[in-house]
Amino acid sequence: MSTRHYLVIASVLTQVLALSNVAWAQAAVKVQEPWARPTVQGQAVGGGYLRIVGGAAGDKLVSASTEIAGRVEMHTMRMDGDVMRMRQVESIEIPAGKTVDLKPGGLHIMFMDLKTPLKTGASFPLTLRFEKAGEVKVEVKVQPAAPGGAGPAAAAEHKH
Repeated sequence: MSTRHYLVIASVLTQVLALSNVAWAQAAVKVQEPWARPTVQGQAVGGGYLRIVGGAAGDKLVSASTEIAGRVEMHTMRMDGDVMRMRQVESIEIPAGKTVDLKPGGLHIMFMDLKTPLKTGASFPLTLRFEKAGEVKVEVKVQPAAPGGAGPAAAAEHKH
C-alpha cells in the first residue's frame, strides 16, 4: 500500500473519531427513573418526574412531548409563605457533571389535556428535547411513588 493510501485512511479515521466524539459529547446527558403518578377518570393533568445527569458539557432541557397528552409543560413549584406556587418554565438548565431531579414539590413535567387516565402499571413514551443532545426518548412508568420508595409520602403533595 502506498503512502498516499495510508494518508487517506488516516484522514478518514480522524474524521470518524472526531464525529464520534461530538456525538458522544451530545449524547452524554442521561435520563434515569422516569415515572408519573396515576390519575383518576376525568383528571385532565398529570405530573411526570425523572432524573437528568449532565455530561461533560452543560445542556438545557427545552421541551418535551408525548402522545398521551395534548401538550407537555415544564414547571417549578415553591413555597410562598403557606402557599405552594407553581409556574411554567421555558427550559431547565443541566449543569455539566451535575444531577437535576425533577420531583414532586420542585421541578417537574406536566402532562396537560390527558387523552386517557394514567393507570398504575402502565407506561408511555416521552420525548425530551435538549439544546445540545437533541431528542432523548424514554419510557415513563406509572406508579404511585418514586423508584426507591420516595414519592407522595416523602414529598409535597402535588395537586392542580
